[in-house]
Amino acid sequence: MKKALFYLDEYLEEFVMTVMLILMALIMGIQVLSRYILGMSLSWSEEVTRYLFIWSAFISVSLCTKKCISIKIDQFIKMFSKKGRALFKILNLTIEFVFFVYLVPFAWRYLQTTIASGQVSPACGIPMYYIQSAPLICFVLCAFRIVERWFLEWHNFLHNDEWKRWPSRIDGKGVE
Repeated sequence: MKKALFYLDEYLEEFVMTVMLILMALIMGIQVLSRYILGMSLSWSEEVTRYLFIWSAFISVSLCTKKCISIKIDQFIKMFSKKGRALFKILNLTIEFVFFVYLVPFAWRYLQTTIASGQVSPACGIPMYYIQSAPLICFVLCAFRIVERWFLEWHNFLHNDEWKRWPSRIDGKGVE
């Protein structure tokens, strides 16, 4: 169970985005073959690919948050000592956390409105709340990833060393 939770925490976004990219490539490949070789177009392919792209875009926000890949001023941060960098990152993460938590109720209301409307996609008949739940899930996942990074930076600040990532061992024995 620990191993499964570790891999879920460590590779969730990468796995989901990889599956979505493979699906998008396959669907669009089938569409191209169908259109140019068979002379007929698939009505659903563009719609499904668009929805996969929307989801992958929102999941990528969480991945960037987890990997600490964002727009930042590196030269400014490098002027500080290790403790200063950690403190600056803690402040930055706190602001990011407040921002994403602030967005959650708006995403929730947006999703509730979509559910109430009963809207479905034109070609596939997919309920639109499946697609429009992406912002809510993204913002919650981002807030979770920020909390993870926040604790990591507090460790760096308190112990004056730098963990780039969480240790690959759980409870000191390894992931088994």
